[in-house]
This record gives sequence, C-alpha cells and structure tokens, in this order.
Amino acid sequence: MTARERLRALVDDLPEEEVDATLRFVEHLHEPESDPVLVALREAPLDDEPLTDEDLIAIEEAREDIAKGRLISHEEIRRRFLGDQ
Repeated sequence: MTARERLRALVDDLPEEEVDATLRFVEHLHEPESDPVLVALREAPLDDEPLTDEDLIAIEEAREDIAKGRLISHEEIRRRFLGDQ
C-alpha cells in the first residue's frame, strides 16, 4: 500500500467528529498561503518598536560580558535552578 493509499484509508476511517478538523489541516497543507493569519505572521517584522536608550545600554553591557567571558551556560543554569545533573 502506498503512502497516498494509506492516507486515504485513514481518512475513510476517521470518526465523523474529526472530519472537519482534518479537512482544515489538509487544506492548510495544500494551500498554506490561503490563511491570512499565517501570511501576516510570516510577513510581520521581527520587531516594530525602536530600541530605547536603555535597550542600547543593555545590549552594550551584554556584549561586554560576552567579550570578557562573563557567561553562564544553559546547562549551568539548569543545574543551579532545576537540579539537573
């Protein structure tokens, strides 16, 4: 049985209450550009607010910390706060 045949069989066996949701999902896969919300999200700028003076100072401080090696790894944070080994 091919993947397409298996997909058709699964769709045929869906409970009636799942048919509408499955149809919307498959339509989305077929035409992802048709969802205006997804298109808007994909085309939205990463950040539409200008950086404040405080933001610029914080960025500079972070760059200095990186340059001077004052960093804590993700693993160390997990160990300290979550008790990960």
